[in-house]
Order: sequence, then C-alpha cells, then structure tokens
Amino acid sequence: MASPWSSSRDISPEASRLLIERAHEELVAGNFEDSRLQQVRPLVRASWERAWRSRVGAEGLPPLDFTREALEEYRRGHPLAGAMDLIRNLLLPGSAEDSGVIVAVGDHAGRLLWVEGDLRQRVLSGDMGFVEGANWSEASVGTAAPGTAIALGESVQIHQAEHYNRLVQPWSCTAAPVFDPETRRILGVIDVTGGSEAVTPQARMLVDATVRAVEAELLVARLRARAEAPGTTAPRAGGRRHQEPERAMLQVLGRDRARLEVAASDGETVIELSARHAEILLMLAVHRQGVSAERLSELVYGEDASPDTLRPEMVRLRKVLERLSPQLVPQSRPYRLAMPLETDAQNVLSLLDRGAHRVALSAYPGPVLPDSVAPGVEEFRQTVQATLRETMLTEASVDVLLAYADIPEGAEDLEVLRLCLEMLPARSPKRAGLVSRIQRLGG
Repeated sequence: MASPWSSSRDISPEASRLLIERAHEELVAGNFEDSRLQQVRPLVRASWERAWRSRVGAEGLPPLDFTREALEEYRRGHPLAGAMDLIRNLLLPGSAEDSGVIVAVGDHAGRLLWVEGDLRQRVLSGDMGFVEGANWSEASVGTAAPGTAIALGESVQIHQAEHYNRLVQPWSCTAAPVFDPETRRILGVIDVTGGSEAVTPQARMLVDATVRAVEAELLVARLRARAEAPGTTAPRAGGRRHQEPERAMLQVLGRDRARLEVAASDGETVIELSARHAEILLMLAVHRQGVSAERLSELVYGEDASPDTLRPEMVRLRKVLERLSPQLVPQSRPYRLAMPLETDAQNVLSLLDRGAHRVALSAYPGPVLPDSVAPGVEEFRQTVQATLRETMLTEASVDVLLAYADIPEGAEDLEVLRLCLEMLPARSPKRAGLVSRIQRLGG
C-alpha cells in the first residue's frame, strides 16, 4: 500500500519564516511588544509566552524520563499499547521505514512511548532528542505539536520556525490528544513529524481520524470486557481512588542530596533524601535483583560492616518512603524494591547505549553523589564516568566530543583534547584554543 505521506503539497505559512524567526528572537529576549509578534499565529504566540514564562530553554534537549527497561514495562501497561497496531495501519501503511515521516505516540504527560516510521528521519531527529522515553511536554521543550496538543486539549500543527526550541525548527509536526472515551481524561497523544508533508490539511485529517478510531476501539474493548465480567462497573468521571505511582525517579547526578520524584496520574511528589538514604536507595535501584543485608551493608558502609548498622537506617528509610508511596518501601530477605526505580544516572547509560550521545551528555550534570564515600556508590560513579568517557572517545561526533571537553570530566583529559584536534577540519577556528589548552596541560 502506498504511504499517505508520499503525495503532499506545501503549506503557505501565515508569515514568512524569516519574520517568525525574528519574532521568536524578540520574544526569547523578553520583548513582548515587538510588532512582529502580532504576525505570528495566536496559538503559537501564546505557547511561546507560556514557554518563556516557564523558563524553558530555547536550545535545550528534552529530558529522558525512562530507562529502556522502565519504558518497556510502563508502555506494556499503558492504555494505548493495545491500539498500536491500529495506529500503524492508519498512519504507516506499507513500508514504515521509508514512509517519509515519523509517527510518535506519547502518554498524558507528553513522554514519547513509541517512535516509529521513516528510518532516515528517525536517525536525524534523534539529535534533537525525539526518541522513545523523552519528555516532549511544553514544560520541557516549549512549543511543539505533542506538548501543545496536550496543553490545549485539541489537535495542532506546528510549522518549522514556529517551534520554540531552535533545535526543532527544521521540522514540522501535527499532533492530537487521545481522550479516555468515558472520563474524557487525556490518555496520550499521537504525533506525525517530518517535513512540509507533516502539516498539510490531509495530515491533520489523518491524525484526527486516527485518534477517533483509537478512542472507539478503547470503548469497544471495555464494553466487551464488561460483558464477559458482568459484575464490573464503569469508572465515573471525577471519581476519586487511590493512585498508584506510575514511575519513580531518583536524581543523583551532580548532587549530594538526592531528589526522589514519584509521579502518579493525579500529580507528582518530590522529596530530598538524606545522604545515607540516597546511598541505600541508589544501591537498591542498581541491584534490582535484590541484595542481602550483609552485602548492602558493605556497599553502603564498607568492608566488614555489620548489618546491625544498616537496620536502624532501613527502618527510618521505610518510614520516609511509606509516607510518599507504600509501593516504594523496600522488601527484605533480600532487600529489594517492589516497583522499578529509575535513576538519572542509569538513563545516561541507556542513552549512550542507544547512540544518543548528545542527549546523554546534556543529561549529565555531574558525578553520581559526588561527596559520597560509600564503596558501592564510588564504584557506580566510576562506571558512569568511564562509560561516558569511552563512548565519547570511540563513538561521538566532533561537536559532541568538543562539548564533553568543556565539562570537568573532559576539560583536562589530554586524550580527549588531542582527539578533538585530530577530528577538527584544518581551518577550524576552534583549533587554536585546543592547542593552547593542550600546551597548558603539558601535552
């Protein structure tokens, strides 16, 4: 079957690309009264202002909210998982790999769960962080079809320069939210990203029709399930029930007091942990299969430490976590977590493994719990640093390697600096600075 994206026509923008780019520059600078802003579509201008007031970076990469393992588990239980075949059949008929567009499906928070479609386009879009697990909400990247569609609760089309983030401005996209057919709560978002073919009237009709088909399929599946189990009742809109956590994230990079973020469908809770609690929880997150009391004591306190030293701290940690989310309370014999706990450090390792080097480097603000002397933390810290360095040296492009050379881990690494010099073109203006740095380090 032929791709519905193969025969497209260009969209005539409401204002020239140059005008929009200049208007964007003025808004980012805080000049809201510039007359050129009046030539920008009101929907886009309002979204830009929301992004500016939320201090969204105009060139930042989206955060990666899931490790690969956590992503697979989360999307297996997501309501849209069962509709993926329908979405593929409607938006990517025939050969998806050369369809010319990317189709992404995200959750209610704008986190991309599936990213499929044209292989070359997916490779190119990976540089701007358009990958599975990345957060494309307005709060993360500003104006873009997935996040803006969720923010407005309706389908939207964003043309190239209308994107708030400059890294995204070569692309165009159409997206529409998917609503729960009974409660009308947003379940997720369907997005088509590509060139001008992704923002034609045909593209919007296809995406809107796909959303309606998905919502209808969800309702039919529920009705069928209830018919098979007549004792069940339909959920009521506005009904309140205990919300189990959808994900938990431990932030340990570049900070000594780790942050624990627990997100549920009714909101997110964030707490700051003590240094010791951060060390224990990190070790449980790293050793997902579980760890004995004796081994956990060694990882946290050092060799020959007694489990009696660990147990009072575990009691205190359990009390902290119980108030936050009972599902996070560690189980014993062996010590382990009942639900997956993601860490920002493991996310960086996952990004490096996927080849998203630029995104990984952007997601690395510093070492794992830098002041911790817990043996297990020190070992994990060294693993993350060594993996990052080795990947930069063997796989990264020269631009990413130069960025690595600007962070503390790479700033005084002669091997990194020499490789940057070797990879740069002969006439690059950056060579002089590198030569000076190498000479200053005695190289």
